[in-house]
Amino acid sequence: MRDGQPSQTARRAAAYRAIHQTLEGGSIFRDQFALRILDEETAAALNEIATDDSVRPMRLFIAARSRFSEETIASCVANGVRQVVVLGAGLDTFSLRNPFAALGLRVFEVDHPATQTWKRDRIRAAGLSEPPSLVFAPIDFERESLATGLARAGFNLDAPAFFQWLGVVPYLTKDAVSSTIKFMSDLPEAAAVFDYAEPFQNYPAERRASIMATAERAAARGEPWLGLFEPAELHGLLRGVGFGAIEDLGASEIAKRFYGALGRDIALGPGPHIVRAATGGA
Repeated sequence: MRDGQPSQTARRAAAYRAIHQTLEGGSIFRDQFALRILDEETAAALNEIATDDSVRPMRLFIAARSRFSEETIASCVANGVRQVVVLGAGLDTFSLRNPFAALGLRVFEVDHPATQTWKRDRIRAAGLSEPPSLVFAPIDFERESLATGLARAGFNLDAPAFFQWLGVVPYLTKDAVSSTIKFMSDLPEAAAVFDYAEPFQNYPAERRASIMATAERAAARGEPWLGLFEPAELHGLLRGVGFGAIEDLGASEIAKRFYGALGRDIALGPGPHIVRAATGGA
């Protein structure tokens, strides 16, 4: 991550969300602020990125995981949840679109302090306002815990909550993933949506080289993939701390549920997953 700016991965995810609004008309996931919040450098690269058909699977996946998460938020709010935590928020705009603000839903965005400063500058540059329901919780994980940072921001550790954790798990160690899941499970009721990737050896040979090259490029820009999980391993980790309800969507399930005709020619099989997990009645 460059000083004062989000990671290149976060910038690319924001670009994909924006391109989905124009190229596919937001047919999977609508986000009216996706284009407006981009920085000039990323916005200038949109046309070039959009013409690269090799990134279409990832673009659709990112749209699908956001939709899946926000559908789960709606369900949680209907069940009384009034706290959402967006872990590794980057340029995600749910907090700016919060349709449940009038019901008292507070959105806590967790990210590195420098990234949040950059994002707040982007919000102002886009002519947008920070809504009262949005709470920035800057946390430097080298110096403090998630619990400490959230509590300082006014998060109620004794109330149910939903956690959106997108595009983060592959970049964390398995110990860090485990400790975050444990923190969630310690709340009275918790629900979460996050994505993860399978180990390289699970991919067929014809796709393995490509996915390993993608990981090498991420490592070269200082964002190595550290936490790859077998589905059974991850499910065991979740159940071990009390997440009894687990829905895990692999590539085939994601395509069937969200892509429609857009899913043409997309390779199915091992790859990224989207998980919804809940404890108690969350």
